[in-house]
Amino acid sequence: MRFLILTRGRTLYSTRRLKEVARRRGHDVRLVDPHQCILSIGDAGPELVVEGVRMEQPDGVIARVGSSTSDMVINLLAHFEATGAACINAAEGVRLSRDKFRSLQELARHGLPIPRTVMTRDPDHLDDAIRSLGSLPVIIKTREGTQGVGVMKADSLSSARSIVHAMWAVEQTVILQEFIAESQGSDIRVFVVGDKVMGAMKRNANPGDFRSNLHRGGRAERITLSRETRDLAITAAEKLNLHVAGVDLLMSHRGPLITEVNPSPGLEGIEGVTGVDVARAIVRALEQL
Repeated sequence: MRFLILTRGRTLYSTRRLKEVARRRGHDVRLVDPHQCILSIGDAGPELVVEGVRMEQPDGVIARVGSSTSDMVINLLAHFEATGAACINAAEGVRLSRDKFRSLQELARHGLPIPRTVMTRDPDHLDDAIRSLGSLPVIIKTREGTQGVGVMKADSLSSARSIVHAMWAVEQTVILQEFIAESQGSDIRVFVVGDKVMGAMKRNANPGDFRSNLHRGGRAERITLSRETRDLAITAAEKLNLHVAGVDLLMSHRGPLITEVNPSPGLEGIEGVTGVDVARAIVRALEQL
């Protein structure tokens, strides 16, 4: 089969692993930079040109989505779906999960546990929005972002106001979220492929930081999940229409809370910690699609 990997990072671990596994399984694999694509629509139907050449239709598509490419990748996935290719994560699932507030809205609509989260664009209502979270400190996040970028903690009302107004000044939409102190700077990343949990790791923040992302210097260890937590992660991915997802959880006094569902989770951390061949599971899932 012809497989296409949309990526801006040809040498990144995740891209290399997916390419190697797919080729080892006998597939023709092409890497394409979303920024090098021209999408056109008209009377002749949708057409994709890559570096001046009309693209041959792939059988399957894997998208590695970064913040700078999400809009183009979503449009490319919609193109491939319309022309009959199988996408490991469809355009609508990627679009929904990339928007942190909308994805939490969708999870809450299905009764899944999330931290208390608010959003406002009116300065006159900002203090009320912050107080509605219960107590300080609060977490402030950009609506889109990965690897801990755009995530801040405000310890006082005045610092929360300063951060939010600064983000608004540069046209950033932000959400505010309750701070889960009992998680003690740790979270859990659950890697879901299809209807299975391939592995899970506990990520621990460096001293003095509250962000546990491995790209921020956090440390990871393999953990075993309860059946309930595994089912929660699988359900979260399913409700956001994702075949592959990294589901992030904070352990609270209320139980596990879903903070984010990532449609393009990195493979290096989870494969290194668990020893599971997650890349192979993703390629097999695409074959089945």
